[in-house]
Amino acid sequence: MSESLAGALALAAVTVGSLHTIAPDHWVPLTALARAQGWSRGRAIRITALCGFGHVTVSVLLGGLALIFGIELLRAIGARMAAAAALLLIGFGLAYAVVGLRRAALRVHAGRGGPHAHGHSHRHLDHVHDASRMTPWALLLVYSADPCVALMPILFAAVPLGLGRTAMIVGAYELATIGTMIALVVPATAAVTRVRLPWAERYGEAVAGSVIVSVGVLVAALGW
Repeated sequence: MSESLAGALALAAVTVGSLHTIAPDHWVPLTALARAQGWSRGRAIRITALCGFGHVTVSVLLGGLALIFGIELLRAIGARMAAAAALLLIGFGLAYAVVGLRRAALRVHAGRGGPHAHGHSHRHLDHVHDASRMTPWALLLVYSADPCVALMPILFAAVPLGLGRTAMIVGAYELATIGTMIALVVPATAAVTRVRLPWAERYGEAVAGSVIVSVGVLVAALGW
């Protein structure tokens, strides 16, 4: 009986983990940044996996707290974190768009100025570019702040089966979530990278930030 229940829960974990990841906030921001920053396929996979791991792992930790302190605590914390995650996504997108516009302006200035102006602007471009090194960690924060509530009923049902089976079911959910995120981000990035427009190349980072803001607003409006 316990083996069949564990198998059913594992199947449910894979199904729910895959389906909930189709929501645009799970993959569109990563695709936009991969395109804007020119990530390689390997880098896109690594950063996507990192964000997916944070997204699911924080949910498991919240589920553990709910088991100890009660489901009402989970609901209160989960609702606040979900609202905060949408705001973080919007704030991240705005900041990235502003940085992108600044870089675009500096490129224009560098192209119109003389050698001295070009060198000066190039140093500013390098300074602005340094901020992009924090992008994966900022994304990890955003994704970790968004708990995956779809996992909770499965987790609660799995706990009576023992630690080993619970870990297996959670692992199935995590692999399904991360795998689906990667399966969406990689081809989407390849597709948008083929689009070559002069204005998109110049303002690519600003466009990416605007896309992320739009996703954040959509998430906040629909309460995902």
